[in-house]
Amino acid sequence: MYDDTSYYTFIPSAQPEEEISRNTRHRRNTSLLDQPRESVPANSGLLDGRVLPEEKTERVHGPPKATLSRRAQSYTDFHHAVKVVLGSELCSKESNCKDSRAKIKNDLDFSDWYQSLEDDLLEASHDEYNLYHDQLKTTESYLDSLSSNASATLELLASLCKSFQSVEAQTTAFRKQCESLVVEQQRLTGLANGVGENLQYYSYLEPITRRLNAPGAGNFVKGKEFSDMLERLDECLDYMAAHPSQREASNYGPRYRLLLTRGLTLIRVHFVGALRKIAQEVTKRIADHQLNDTTMSALLYAKFRVGASELKQLAQEIRKRAVLPAGAEAGAEAEYQSLMNELYTSYSATRGKLVLPLIWKKVTGISMAPSTSKDLVAFARSSTGYIKGICSDEYDLWREWFEGEDGLYDFLESVCEPLFDHLRPRIIHENQLLKLCELCTLLQTRYMRDQEEETEAIIIDQLDFSVLIHPALEDAQTRLVFRTQAILRDEIENHRPKPEDLNYPSRNRQVSLSGTKSNGPVTSGRKGSVAEPKSPVPRDPLIVDESDSPNGRYGFDVEAAFQGWYPTLRKAIWLLSRIYRLVNSTVFDDLAHQIVHQTTLSLHRASSLIASKATLIDSQLFLLKHLLLLKQQIVAFDIEYVTPDVSFDFSGVTNTFYELRDRGGLFDPRNLWRFMGGGLLPRVIENMLDAKVELDGRLRTIINEFTTNFADRITAPISSSTTKRGALDVSSVIQKIKELVDREVPFLRRKLDECLDDYRTKEILVSAVQDQVVQNYETFYERLAAEKRSNGKTVGKKGKGREDEAWDVDTFAEMISGVFKVGPVGLGIGGGGGGSEGMESRSRSLSQDGSL
Repeated sequence: MYDDTSYYTFIPSAQPEEEISRNTRHRRNTSLLDQPRESVPANSGLLDGRVLPEEKTERVHGPPKATLSRRAQSYTDFHHAVKVVLGSELCSKESNCKDSRAKIKNDLDFSDWYQSLEDDLLEASHDEYNLYHDQLKTTESYLDSLSSNASATLELLASLCKSFQSVEAQTTAFRKQCESLVVEQQRLTGLANGVGENLQYYSYLEPITRRLNAPGAGNFVKGKEFSDMLERLDECLDYMAAHPSQREASNYGPRYRLLLTRGLTLIRVHFVGALRKIAQEVTKRIADHQLNDTTMSALLYAKFRVGASELKQLAQEIRKRAVLPAGAEAGAEAEYQSLMNELYTSYSATRGKLVLPLIWKKVTGISMAPSTSKDLVAFARSSTGYIKGICSDEYDLWREWFEGEDGLYDFLESVCEPLFDHLRPRIIHENQLLKLCELCTLLQTRYMRDQEEETEAIIIDQLDFSVLIHPALEDAQTRLVFRTQAILRDEIENHRPKPEDLNYPSRNRQVSLSGTKSNGPVTSGRKGSVAEPKSPVPRDPLIVDESDSPNGRYGFDVEAAFQGWYPTLRKAIWLLSRIYRLVNSTVFDDLAHQIVHQTTLSLHRASSLIASKATLIDSQLFLLKHLLLLKQQIVAFDIEYVTPDVSFDFSGVTNTFYELRDRGGLFDPRNLWRFMGGGLLPRVIENMLDAKVELDGRLRTIINEFTTNFADRITAPISSSTTKRGALDVSSVIQKIKELVDREVPFLRRKLDECLDDYRTKEILVSAVQDQVVQNYETFYERLAAEKRSNGKTVGKKGKGREDEAWDVDTFAEMISGVFKVGPVGLGIGGGGGGSEGMESRSRSLSQDGSL
């Protein structure tokens, strides 16, 4: 019915009066929980109604000591205690009952006893309620005591809170005072430190001045304190520059700058002195003994490596201060760069005195050796390899003395001077183009860095020998260009052909007879027409030499490939293949345009000479063949540059002259000044001349001339000059044309077979002649039809018609196509577009474009 936790008991244990008297401070009642469990009797405390004596308390200042009240373990314990008390009361009642029964003497006593017994029974029936009532009273008294204790505790806590708030306010005020004092202390400390720091930069002047101006200050350079002193001077200069508003900053700044200059000058003096001392020792040992190459190398390089690290650190002190300030003008020099340049110059001069005599002696010996005295390439290979080894050693030694490469390549260029002095005269006096080409190839492939390989990372701290050898390569390329222009002038532009060079009909027959006959299948329907032969002409740039063997380095017969070529064409291809990739691309393009242009002119001159000695068709086929070969070869050289042709136009000068003469003010200075900008001076005209465009134009012209000339031979009976002479017999004219076609077409194919090797080119030319013949006949037919209409006659219908009438154009084209028998032409044998319509379009494009 009731929860165990709702029952609490507060049963303080009685203390002897002696212990109470000993306590000097107030003590709270001991909690039941603090007492041993066995010492608490079940019937003790408030349950039996006994009142404990009051404790003697002493008034003390401050809160009492806190104690805990022990509650009952459970309701069972509390029930046992109450049962024991009630049991003791029942026993006393039974004893009283026995005593009362013993006293019954009469009815009145019995009545009294019975009445008391009823009262006892009634009271016994109310025992349970009385017991609960007693429990409630006990709990109420306990809760009242708890409430009074809690009220007292709250009052005590309230007083403590007020005390704590007062203490907190006092503490806060004290903290603020302390903080203000700390801030003031920090301000004063910072001010003191700032004053000390500012004075620190001014206090270095006197001791540093005494140190640098003292006797023997040069020996002070070697110590670690000297570097620290220079850093301190840098700090002072930076401070003076950052605080120009301070009174003494303008006076101390220049004085510190003077001290820094003095210190760096001491470094330069010590560096030069140490370098001179090493050089004197090496020179003395070289003069005293005859040393071999190994000993000489050890002496020249090992001796200079001793102490190089110490001197490098000193030189670094100057180098790191020889820096341009921010915002400096372009081309300006750092303040202490002159001191650094003096170190470079001193080192270069000292090493040059030791190394250059040995280099001169070695290069001179190489130039006088039997294997290299007359061979330019062999001398360049040996001497350049030796110089490269010397430059590599000097590069490594330089990096041990200095940081960076400033001034290094100037020194190495002086090391290469003996090579240039021997190599440059040999290059200038070299007339063989092959030797110059071999020299350029040697320098480019072995010593020059490929500019196109930009993806490869450049190795740091490695000698770039291409910078040093580049002047020699430029000399070789300049001489190569000069010799190329001389050969172009002498052997192409001013070429005088021999009689056998112009005997081209016979030479073509010899070439065709000496060529290999093919047994391929017939493709055009004409007897003897074979599949497309492979042209022996190479399609890549070739180095063609007169001394090349028949089965040389290219895997084919060079003589057979260029047999029957005109000498200027052969020389042009030889020149282009020789200088290809050996000179700058711009220079090569310019030379290539000149070579192609002069070769084209020489071929035209040769064609004119052949026309005077042979026939016009032979000259045209000669020119056509060689222009096609030239066009085919220059494609491989990637000629992209268009050279300007500069000329002067004096027409404005003459016009102005006549104008002034007519006005009568020819000798008036004012008129001359007035017309100065209006035509008195000649105009400079730049005509862009592209060799490729020129070659295509000339090829287009010769193709048109050839096809027109051959077509006119076939259609001579129906030409405009023939038909104007009188009455025209149409049937006889048609018959003559048929006879001419039957006779001229085999002649045309025989001529093309003698001159050209490419099957497609020959078929396209035959098709172009056929189209031109049809076009000429179409012109004749339209003129004839116009005459008939003017005379009131009707024009014949499509077909042959009567024998005295002309054939229509389609019938005529069908008739001659059976004679021409043009084979299929495309990208390969049997390619698409082999019909008459495709052939017509190709022949028209050939006549318009000129490219096969």
